[in-house]
Amino acid sequence: MIFSRALHRELASAAGATFTVLFSVCITWTLIAILGRAAGGRVASSDVVALIAFQSLNYLPTVLILTSFISVLVVVTRTYRDSEMVVWFASGQSLLAWIRPVLAFGIPLVLLVGALSLFVAPWAKMKSTEYIQRFEKREDLKRVAPGQFRESSSADRVFFVEGSANGSTVVQNVFVNSLNGANNSIVVAKEGVIEADGKGGQYLVLKNGRRYQGVPGQADYQSMEFERYSMRVATQVPVLGTDVPLDAQSTAMLLAVENQYTRSELLSRISSPIVCLVLVLLAIPLGFVNPRAGSSANLILALLIFFTYNNLVKMAEASVKQQKIDFGMAWWPLHLVAALIVLGLFAWRLNVNHRYHPLVIINAWKRRRLLRKSPELAGVESR
Repeated sequence: MIFSRALHRELASAAGATFTVLFSVCITWTLIAILGRAAGGRVASSDVVALIAFQSLNYLPTVLILTSFISVLVVVTRTYRDSEMVVWFASGQSLLAWIRPVLAFGIPLVLLVGALSLFVAPWAKMKSTEYIQRFEKREDLKRVAPGQFRESSSADRVFFVEGSANGSTVVQNVFVNSLNGANNSIVVAKEGVIEADGKGGQYLVLKNGRRYQGVPGQADYQSMEFERYSMRVATQVPVLGTDVPLDAQSTAMLLAVENQYTRSELLSRISSPIVCLVLVLLAIPLGFVNPRAGSSANLILALLIFFTYNNLVKMAEASVKQQKIDFGMAWWPLHLVAALIVLGLFAWRLNVNHRYHPLVIINAWKRRRLLRKSPELAGVESR
């Protein structure tokens, strides 16, 4: 009982530190990416915080899987490095006794990863997609931020406004550069507003301005002044949610539609909690380290195992998507092999007569140190 409580405290401390580092890295990377998109005019500046929150929820399952794996590995490695495991084995305890407290720590994380992967992450992806589509399908003039040049959705016009007079519907000092084949049309106006014609059409109405039209490089430019000038900016009101990506659909929708694409996405979601459980158990036998050596090799090996496992899961998903493997034969063989590897490592560590068993290695190291300090014992050992 005392051991379990102390182990839970140490695991929670290691998990907290690991999660903080990993989540901070993900938040920083997400912040840089979304701020770059906002600066490039691909997302609204007012949606940056919401998009960062939604993207962070998408990363949480992967961060929690890696957190649980590294925290258990770090704690087990420390017990070997500080020779606490020697006392553990000498008292008659087995490495199997670690499974119960580690599972008590890991099962809640596995359930949390499953909930995030199956329900929360798709919802966050859906909301993120809605925010992006809402901005991309806004009217051309409403997408323009004051003081910045913006390209229209049809890529044949460039807008610039100096400021907004009444929210986002009325803007002042408008510049519009339009291309129609070889002709170039430039319109400047003191004021602009979007009006609907009641039939699904939308027009940009400019007031008190001037229009220049002609072919660049030639002298036959036409110039005209106007009090009111209208140009069509949209033919119909766009509908949001019509092009929802597969990873943004709910798990219930994936179960309702049976094809290789939905089954591939479903395989990705159900694999996350299974990977988390397998890696938590794998960290127990994998945590062995020679007290004379450092523990960095274990962390490097853990990262390699994590990325290899995830890449193999991605390969299984791609096989299902390409209809090379049926879903029923794709979701379990990889995890079964990983579970057998965990059992094999436990059997290897529990074999006390094996030359590479941790206790045998530690005792041999201590025996060599004793013989170096007392040479007279070498003769006794040789006899």
